[in-house]
Amino acid sequence: MLSRIEVQHNEGATLTGSVTTGLARSGRIVSMAAVILSVSFFAFGTSSVSFIQLFGIGSGLAVLIDATLIRGILVPAAFRLMGRWAWWSPAPLRTFHTRIGLTESTPG
Repeated sequence: MLSRIEVQHNEGATLTGSVTTGLARSGRIVSMAAVILSVSFFAFGTSSVSFIQLFGIGSGLAVLIDATLIRGILVPAAFRLMGRWAWWSPAPLRTFHTRIGLTESTPG
């Protein structure tokens, strides 16, 4: 999700537009992955061992909460509140990143 937001921002979209587009493009994938993972964790709830039941139900709920609250509400709100400071990085890290040339696109 953050990679999609970064790509849109690097292509010149506004912060609000890049967050909206990034969420729209990756939201369904993240949600479906969370549903599949939580269903597999909830299956542990049918075990006869109480620790495994607690682990399955707790992990399933944690995945669903992460997919809905954190990725759907808190990340966009944090980007909105931080504004352009969301893309700030320390000078040594920027220098290292520029020198090494880590990008997701091919040069050319």
